[in-house]
Amino acid sequence: MKRTFVQMAIIAVLASSALALSFEDIMKGLREPAAGGPTDETTMVSGLKEALAVGTENAVKSVSQIDGYFGNQMIKILVPEKIRKVADILRMAGYQKEVDEFILSMNRAAEKAAPRAASYFKDAVREMTFEDAARILNGGDTAATQYFRGKTQEKLYVAFYPVVSARMNEVGAPRAYKDMMGKYESLPFVSKESVDLDHYVTNKALDGLFYMIGQEEKKIRTDPAARVTDLLKEVFGKESR
Repeated sequence: MKRTFVQMAIIAVLASSALALSFEDIMKGLREPAAGGPTDETTMVSGLKEALAVGTENAVKSVSQIDGYFGNQMIKILVPEKIRKVADILRMAGYQKEVDEFILSMNRAAEKAAPRAASYFKDAVREMTFEDAARILNGGDTAATQYFRGKTQEKLYVAFYPVVSARMNEVGAPRAYKDMMGKYESLPFVSKESVDLDHYVTNKALDGLFYMIGQEEKKIRTDPAARVTDLLKEVFGKESR
Protein backbone atom coordinates (compact mmCIF):
# COMPACT_ATOMS: atom_id res chain seq x y z
CA MET A 1 0.00 0.00 0.00
CA LYS A 2 2.84 2.36 0.79
CA ARG A 3 4.32 1.78 -2.64
CA THR A 4 1.07 2.65 -4.34
CA PHE A 5 0.78 5.78 -2.26
CA VAL A 6 4.26 6.91 -3.31
CA GLN A 7 3.61 6.14 -6.96
CA MET A 8 0.44 8.17 -6.86
CA ALA A 9 2.29 11.09 -5.35
CA ILE A 10 4.89 10.93 -8.12
CA ILE A 11 2.34 10.83 -10.96
CA ALA A 12 0.38 13.70 -9.44
CA VAL A 13 3.46 15.80 -8.97
CA LEU A 14 4.30 15.35 -12.64
CA ALA A 15 0.97 16.78 -13.77
CA SER A 16 2.03 19.79 -15.88
CA SER A 17 5.07 21.77 -16.98
CA ALA A 18 4.96 25.32 -15.67
CA LEU A 19 7.19 25.29 -12.55
CA ALA A 20 10.11 22.86 -12.62
CA LEU A 21 11.18 20.43 -9.91
CA SER A 22 13.89 17.82 -10.29
CA PHE A 23 13.10 14.15 -9.71
CA GLU A 24 15.39 14.23 -6.69
CA ASP A 25 13.38 17.15 -5.24
CA ILE A 26 10.16 15.23 -5.75
CA MET A 27 11.50 12.15 -3.99
CA LYS A 28 12.83 14.24 -1.12
CA GLY A 29 9.42 15.82 -0.71
CA LEU A 30 7.83 12.38 -0.56
CA ARG A 31 10.32 11.10 2.00
CA GLU A 32 9.89 14.26 4.09
CA PRO A 33 6.25 15.34 3.62
CA ALA A 34 5.39 18.77 4.86
CA ALA A 35 3.01 19.33 7.73
CA GLY A 36 -0.56 19.22 6.56
CA GLY A 37 0.34 17.11 3.51
CA PRO A 38 -2.00 14.45 2.09
CA THR A 39 -2.36 11.29 4.14
CA ASP A 40 -5.19 9.42 2.42
CA GLU A 41 -5.48 7.54 -0.84
CA THR A 42 -8.71 9.32 -1.78
CA THR A 43 -6.85 12.60 -1.99
CA MET A 44 -4.07 11.01 -4.02
CA VAL A 45 -6.52 9.50 -6.52
CA SER A 46 -8.21 12.89 -6.76
CA GLY A 47 -4.83 14.40 -7.60
CA LEU A 48 -4.24 11.79 -10.30
CA LYS A 49 -7.68 12.43 -11.76
CA GLU A 50 -7.00 16.13 -11.87
CA ALA A 51 -3.66 15.56 -13.57
CA LEU A 52 -5.28 13.38 -16.22
CA ALA A 53 -8.13 15.85 -16.64
CA VAL A 54 -5.57 18.56 -17.39
CA GLY A 55 -3.78 16.29 -19.85
CA THR A 56 -6.89 15.33 -21.82
CA GLU A 57 -8.12 18.91 -21.84
CA ASN A 58 -4.80 20.06 -23.28
CA ALA A 59 -4.93 17.36 -25.95
CA VAL A 60 -8.46 18.23 -27.02
CA LYS A 61 -7.67 21.93 -27.16
CA SER A 62 -4.53 21.35 -29.20
CA VAL A 63 -6.33 19.43 -31.95
CA SER A 64 -9.52 21.52 -31.92
CA GLN A 65 -7.86 24.74 -33.02
CA ILE A 66 -7.26 25.76 -36.62
CA ASP A 67 -4.35 23.68 -37.93
CA GLY A 68 -4.58 21.43 -34.86
CA TYR A 69 -4.41 18.47 -37.22
CA PHE A 70 -3.31 20.08 -40.47
CA GLY A 71 -0.34 21.87 -38.90
CA ASN A 72 0.87 18.90 -36.85
CA GLN A 73 2.91 16.53 -39.01
CA MET A 74 2.49 13.72 -36.46
CA ILE A 75 -1.30 13.61 -36.77
CA LYS A 76 -2.02 15.37 -40.07
CA ILE A 77 -4.64 13.42 -42.02
CA LEU A 78 -3.21 12.45 -45.39
CA VAL A 79 -4.76 10.98 -48.51
CA PRO A 80 -6.17 7.50 -47.75
CA GLU A 81 -3.70 4.79 -48.66
CA LYS A 82 -6.20 3.23 -51.05
CA ILE A 83 -6.16 6.32 -53.26
CA ARG A 84 -2.64 7.57 -52.54
CA LYS A 85 -1.56 6.47 -56.00
CA VAL A 86 -4.38 8.60 -57.38
CA ALA A 87 -3.01 11.65 -55.60
CA ASP A 88 0.51 10.97 -56.80
CA ILE A 89 -0.60 10.67 -60.41
CA LEU A 90 -2.66 13.86 -60.15
CA ARG A 91 0.31 15.77 -58.76
CA MET A 92 2.42 14.67 -61.68
CA ALA A 93 -0.41 15.63 -64.05
CA GLY A 94 -0.49 19.19 -62.69
CA TYR A 95 -3.39 18.92 -60.22
CA GLN A 96 -1.51 19.66 -57.02
CA LYS A 97 -4.10 22.27 -55.99
CA GLU A 98 -6.95 19.76 -56.05
CA VAL A 99 -4.99 17.29 -53.93
CA ASP A 100 -4.02 19.99 -51.42
CA GLU A 101 -7.62 21.18 -51.07
CA PHE A 102 -8.79 17.63 -50.47
CA ILE A 103 -6.20 17.08 -47.72
CA LEU A 104 -7.03 20.41 -46.08
CA SER A 105 -10.76 19.67 -46.09
CA MET A 106 -10.28 16.37 -44.24
CA ASN A 107 -8.17 18.00 -41.55
CA ARG A 108 -10.61 20.88 -41.10
CA ALA A 109 -13.42 18.37 -40.53
CA ALA A 110 -11.38 16.60 -37.85
CA GLU A 111 -10.53 19.88 -36.12
CA LYS A 112 -14.19 20.84 -35.92
CA ALA A 113 -15.28 17.45 -34.60
CA ALA A 114 -12.58 17.18 -31.92
CA PRO A 115 -14.25 19.35 -29.22
CA ARG A 116 -16.93 16.67 -28.87
CA ALA A 117 -14.36 14.50 -27.09
CA ALA A 118 -14.06 16.72 -24.02
CA SER A 119 -17.17 15.53 -22.22
CA TYR A 120 -16.35 11.85 -22.80
CA PHE A 121 -12.91 12.22 -21.29
CA LYS A 122 -14.37 14.04 -18.30
CA ASP A 123 -16.75 11.14 -17.77
CA ALA A 124 -13.90 8.64 -18.03
CA VAL A 125 -11.88 10.54 -15.43
CA ARG A 126 -14.86 10.87 -13.10
CA GLU A 127 -15.61 7.13 -13.36
CA MET A 128 -12.01 6.10 -12.66
CA THR A 129 -11.74 3.75 -9.70
CA PHE A 130 -8.84 3.23 -7.33
CA GLU A 131 -8.06 0.00 -9.17
CA ASP A 132 -7.99 1.88 -12.49
CA ALA A 133 -5.61 4.42 -10.99
CA ALA A 134 -3.31 1.67 -9.68
CA ARG A 135 -3.18 0.00 -13.11
CA ILE A 136 -2.34 3.32 -14.74
CA LEU A 137 0.43 4.04 -12.25
CA ASN A 138 1.92 0.57 -12.62
CA GLY A 139 1.50 0.48 -16.39
CA GLY A 140 3.67 1.65 -19.26
CA ASP A 141 4.21 5.14 -20.60
CA THR A 142 0.77 5.23 -22.20
CA ALA A 143 -1.28 3.22 -19.68
CA ALA A 144 -3.63 6.17 -19.11
CA THR A 145 -4.05 6.67 -22.85
CA GLN A 146 -4.99 3.01 -23.19
CA TYR A 147 -7.48 3.46 -20.35
CA PHE A 148 -9.10 6.41 -22.14
CA ARG A 149 -9.16 4.58 -25.47
CA GLY A 150 -10.82 1.57 -23.90
CA LYS A 151 -13.41 3.71 -22.13
CA THR A 152 -14.19 6.15 -24.94
CA GLN A 153 -13.18 4.82 -28.39
CA GLU A 154 -16.56 3.44 -29.43
CA LYS A 155 -18.51 6.32 -27.92
CA LEU A 156 -16.24 8.85 -29.58
CA TYR A 157 -16.63 7.19 -32.96
CA VAL A 158 -20.41 7.42 -32.68
CA ALA A 159 -20.13 11.05 -31.56
CA PHE A 160 -17.52 12.05 -34.14
CA TYR A 161 -18.97 10.35 -37.21
CA PRO A 162 -22.04 12.56 -37.82
CA VAL A 163 -20.06 15.69 -36.99
CA VAL A 164 -17.27 14.71 -39.35
CA SER A 165 -19.81 13.92 -42.06
CA ALA A 166 -21.56 17.26 -41.64
CA ARG A 167 -18.30 19.20 -41.40
CA MET A 168 -16.88 17.39 -44.40
CA ASN A 169 -19.82 18.68 -46.42
CA GLU A 170 -19.49 22.13 -44.89
CA VAL A 171 -15.80 22.52 -45.69
CA GLY A 172 -16.17 20.98 -49.12
CA ALA A 173 -14.43 17.64 -48.67
CA PRO A 174 -16.81 15.62 -50.89
CA ARG A 175 -16.54 18.28 -53.58
CA ALA A 176 -12.76 18.34 -53.31
CA TYR A 177 -12.73 14.55 -53.39
CA LYS A 178 -15.01 14.40 -56.43
CA ASP A 179 -12.96 17.05 -58.21
CA MET A 180 -9.77 15.14 -57.50
CA MET A 181 -11.21 11.79 -58.55
CA GLY A 182 -12.85 13.33 -61.59
CA LYS A 183 -9.50 14.67 -62.75
CA TYR A 184 -7.96 11.27 -62.15
CA GLU A 185 -10.64 9.31 -63.97
CA SER A 186 -10.38 11.62 -66.96
CA LEU A 187 -6.81 10.43 -67.49
CA PRO A 188 -6.32 7.53 -69.90
CA PHE A 189 -5.66 3.98 -68.71
CA VAL A 190 -6.60 4.43 -65.04
CA SER A 191 -8.95 2.35 -62.91
CA LYS A 192 -11.66 3.72 -60.64
CA GLU A 193 -11.04 3.79 -56.91
CA SER A 194 -13.27 4.72 -53.97
CA VAL A 195 -13.07 5.17 -50.21
CA ASP A 196 -15.52 5.85 -47.36
CA LEU A 197 -14.26 9.31 -46.45
CA ASP A 198 -16.41 9.85 -43.37
CA HIS A 199 -15.27 6.58 -41.83
CA TYR A 200 -11.65 7.23 -42.76
CA VAL A 201 -11.53 10.77 -41.37
CA THR A 202 -13.37 9.78 -38.18
CA ASN A 203 -10.86 7.03 -37.44
CA LYS A 204 -7.88 9.22 -38.30
CA ALA A 205 -9.25 12.02 -36.13
CA LEU A 206 -9.48 9.62 -33.18
CA ASP A 207 -6.02 8.20 -33.84
CA GLY A 208 -4.58 11.72 -33.80
CA LEU A 209 -6.43 12.65 -30.64
CA PHE A 210 -5.22 9.59 -28.75
CA TYR A 211 -1.71 10.20 -30.01
CA MET A 212 -1.81 13.67 -28.46
CA ILE A 213 -3.18 12.27 -25.20
CA GLY A 214 -0.25 9.86 -25.21
CA GLN A 215 2.13 12.79 -25.55
CA GLU A 216 0.46 14.55 -22.63
CA GLU A 217 0.72 11.38 -20.55
CA LYS A 218 4.44 11.14 -21.23
CA LYS A 219 4.79 14.70 -19.93
CA ILE A 220 2.89 13.71 -16.79
CA ARG A 221 5.22 10.78 -16.24
CA THR A 222 8.58 12.29 -17.18
CA ASP A 223 8.65 16.10 -17.31
CA PRO A 224 9.59 18.41 -14.44
CA ALA A 225 6.33 19.56 -12.91
CA ALA A 226 4.30 22.39 -11.47
CA ARG A 227 1.48 22.88 -9.02
CA VAL A 228 -1.21 24.70 -10.91
CA THR A 229 -4.29 24.12 -8.74
CA ASP A 230 -5.09 24.05 -5.03
CA LEU A 231 -5.74 20.30 -5.13
CA LEU A 232 -2.43 19.54 -6.77
CA LYS A 233 -0.66 21.73 -4.21
CA GLU A 234 -2.35 19.74 -1.47
CA VAL A 235 -1.38 16.45 -3.08
CA PHE A 236 2.24 17.46 -3.44
CA GLY A 237 2.56 18.10 0.30
CA LYS A 238 4.63 21.26 0.11
CA GLU A 239 4.91 24.29 -2.10
CA SER A 240 7.91 25.45 -4.04
CA ARG A 241 10.01 27.98 -2.28
